[in-house]
Amino acid sequence: MRDFGYTLETAMADIIDNSVTANASMVEILAETSSDEPWIAIIDDGIGMHEVELIEAMRPGSRNPLEEREDHDLGRFGLGLKSASFSQCRQLTVISRKAGLTSAATWDLDTVAETNVWAVELEDDLSSVPAADHLPETGTIVLWRKLDRLSTGYRHDATKRAAEINKALSGAERHLRLCFHRYMEGNRPKLCLLLNGRKLSPIDPFAQDHKATQVDPVELLPLARGIVETQCFTLPHHKMMSRTAWDELGGPEGHLRTQGFYIYREKRLIIAGSWLGLARQTELTKLSRVRVDIPNTMDADWKIDVRKANAQMPPIVRDRLRRIVERLQGTSKRTYKRRGQKLVDDKKLPFWSRIQQDGRIIYRPNIDHPSISGFEESLPEEFRNGFRTCLKLIGSGLPMESLHADMLGGAEDVYADETDFASLAEGVETAIRILHGTGMTVSDIIANLCSNEPLRSHKDSVRKLAEDIEDGESQ
Repeated sequence: MRDFGYTLETAMADIIDNSVTANASMVEILAETSSDEPWIAIIDDGIGMHEVELIEAMRPGSRNPLEEREDHDLGRFGLGLKSASFSQCRQLTVISRKAGLTSAATWDLDTVAETNVWAVELEDDLSSVPAADHLPETGTIVLWRKLDRLSTGYRHDATKRAAEINKALSGAERHLRLCFHRYMEGNRPKLCLLLNGRKLSPIDPFAQDHKATQVDPVELLPLARGIVETQCFTLPHHKMMSRTAWDELGGPEGHLRTQGFYIYREKRLIIAGSWLGLARQTELTKLSRVRVDIPNTMDADWKIDVRKANAQMPPIVRDRLRRIVERLQGTSKRTYKRRGQKLVDDKKLPFWSRIQQDGRIIYRPNIDHPSISGFEESLPEEFRNGFRTCLKLIGSGLPMESLHADMLGGAEDVYADETDFASLAEGVETAIRILHGTGMTVSDIIANLCSNEPLRSHKDSVRKLAEDIEDGESQ
């Protein structure tokens, strides 16, 4: 039971599932990490349990997974409370209050090992039990003590042990904000999550509040055991979001690893970001996300595991989602490449030429750009060949392997070198004079030169220089 594969975040989420099922509107996580005997408590204001109900809840495998459940019921096997808790601790205490009556019971694995008897201990005196005084008028406390799985490396070093547990709690916080975000959203959320008194805000993986997010209509797939709902989202380009919002949306793994399907069981997130074998995770599709909602009546069909952290799509759903993926990926690619399209438009005078040759894509400095060609013409004849050779060396010397690695790691972190306008002014003036000599208007000159970097960032300066040149030539 200790080795189902729980992490701290999935274990906490499994406990909070029980709180949601118990109609809790508030769940608070309290943690004491600096003492010699650290503990973690998960407290809710749900309907609570009488002693008989509590004893039944403490029994491993207390529910039949085939039982019919209410829509908000997030349980399945009746194992979550015990298996999730024991994955993190050796001592589990549950305190619950219902109709003014308080009951408490403890599983201590050390006692079980010593006596070789699976006998739950009922608690009468709660005065020395941590967090017991935080029990609401109605609700439940799940208390973890003997946190051996969270402090394996520093059992005798209180400072390092506390740092290790706090680091794990910090990682769990993001998971919970994402896992239960649909319960926490809106003006009247169904659930309020707190960590040591601090209210947690939800993380919407689809950025639905952003005006640039592309949202498709909901699609329904009626099946024998219920209806599967799907909805496709294409996130905004990273240039349209603040860096903080973009980073929070992508999380520690980044957007490349968080694209794909988001599977929800009764609005509780099961899988966050995976194409489940239907597509590859690529840089150009990392804006694609698909919300898939399934009811708890389809657990067996989807092979929901004990941790509620994994699922497998039924064949009929896989066929439907494959078609959705093909359509959605096209939208993501267009969104992500939109800003880059100007780089391959010859009419926009790019500094780099994009050439398709023998199935390959090659980038070369655009020697026909008026800034470059104008400077070449100003050189003495004997220097022009050397100048072109230098340009070819720059083009062939692009560090492609490094660029590939950096782009895969996070394209939004890769930038061109910034240059002030004073360094560019001479070349820009040459380009303006050449284009003006062809009869091109000032507005067209600006549109062509400033269609891409580095001049896009200096559009006002280019405009002023072009107007000054036009005024000077007209006099």
